[in-house]
Amino acid sequence: MTEFKYEIIDELGIVSQGNNGWKKEFNRVSWSGREPKYDIRDWTNNHEKMGRGVTLNKEELMSLHKLIEDEIKNLSNR
Repeated sequence: MTEFKYEIIDELGIVSQGNNGWKKEFNRVSWSGREPKYDIRDWTNNHEKMGRGVTLNKEELMSLHKLIEDEIKNLSNR
């Protein structure tokens, strides 16, 4: 079985923290030595355990940003 490797390159911010102490974080992560990608997922404090998450390349991040920006604008109309 191949060893699973990851390296958090940049800790960009904490989105939220659960009652269990895990934090939903926005980071740049290199998976198995590849080019870092943007990542949103739950982590323990020491980053030894992680939950399922979403990993995005630069173009996907920019597309998500536009979608979120549009949704925030629409919130004022509701």
